[in-house]
Amino acid sequence: MNDVAPQRIAITGLGVVSACGIGIANFEASLNQGRSGIGPIDLFPGEVPPGHIGGQCHDFNDESIKKNYLKAQRKSIKVMCRDIQLGVAAAAMALEHSELKLNETERARLGVEFGADLMLSNPDVLSPAAFASRDETGIPTDTNWGNRGLPQMEPLWLLKYLPNMPACHISIHADARGPSNSLTLEEASGNQTIGESLRIIRRGQADAMIAGTTGTRLHIVKSINYTNLHELASPDSLAPEKVLKPFDKHRAGEVVGEGSGALILEKPDLALARNARIYGWVCGIGSSCVRNRHQQGNARQALVNAIHAALRSAQIEPIQIGHINANGCGSRKLDAEEAAAILEVFGDYGREVPVTSLKPHFGNCGSGAGTIELIGSIVGLKNGLIYPTLNYETPDPECPLNVVHGAALKTDRKLFLNVNVTRNGQASALVVEAN
Repeated sequence: MNDVAPQRIAITGLGVVSACGIGIANFEASLNQGRSGIGPIDLFPGEVPPGHIGGQCHDFNDESIKKNYLKAQRKSIKVMCRDIQLGVAAAAMALEHSELKLNETERARLGVEFGADLMLSNPDVLSPAAFASRDETGIPTDTNWGNRGLPQMEPLWLLKYLPNMPACHISIHADARGPSNSLTLEEASGNQTIGESLRIIRRGQADAMIAGTTGTRLHIVKSINYTNLHELASPDSLAPEKVLKPFDKHRAGEVVGEGSGALILEKPDLALARNARIYGWVCGIGSSCVRNRHQQGNARQALVNAIHAALRSAQIEPIQIGHINANGCGSRKLDAEEAAAILEVFGDYGREVPVTSLKPHFGNCGSGAGTIELIGSIVGLKNGLIYPTLNYETPDPECPLNVVHGAALKTDRKLFLNVNVTRNGQASALVVEAN
């Protein structure tokens, strides 16, 4: 370990849009009450995902978006798909929550680091152009595309689905003129955007950052893809909110969702000078991607590498971690690999350190999940609580962890680890100290 402690950065604002609550107050109330937002979905018709359930933000609808959540961006809504809308709304909430006011010079030192999934348009958006470019056999062709298909496209179609657009809209809204970047690392994006913000501020390139992620897997095309590619749980005889069981012996797969989380991050002297309320401190970041020559992800090794790197970055030992907010997605394979990684890094303490997963509250939102989970730990520790993993009942010998379940666990330990990983072997880990 180095003798000089690394710079921490202050968390001064929080914003969240999730299936179990929009805004910090509603989100915290759901966590305190153990209320899940997973249930029937109506974003699109059909029978996917299994049981047609997921973590849908039902209160984030056309009316509330225009009148409340994106009122200031109303003219730009037409060039925002749902992923973008979720992200911009969460960032606007975080800015308001932080009460950050900057002058002309200071806005040049405010940056944006935002993550998103790859965004897809719905079939009905592209179908008129595809139909118009069909040949005599009824098959769309590139030779007919230019003069027949292209005129049927929305002129601003591409701007609605670019993963860098959340950061663009947020920068415009906040008049942020500092560094701006976008990441597309699925579940690993949340910790990475905050970790990169930490590095940017440590390098002296910005004094404050708007960091976060947005994602939705409740999409007619994505839900079909994840039904085919992922291990999605089917409700069968269970109520929708009981389906997702991270680390449980009887877990049967993931449940998809949508959501976004955002944080305002500041240099300590800026936050203290303006007497800002500080909700926590970002202390260290680690990331790793491990794949074999067949392009198959090794989640366990990627997590081991990322956690070790985060602990080094924060200059702390594993025993100092008070709890782990795990990826815990409900997959039989990924949950077991995550448990093995925790035990490898933490040794005997790996069976003692409290572990929780908050995804049963809102589903797997892809890029959006990690930031929402991080915010969940921060608001819990504010009241000395580690929120439990809903639906965990039967320990699994493959996941011999101290999973917080039943009721929230009281604690006075504020340092925690936020962990996320993808099925492709991309992992990220963040060390945070709550106030």
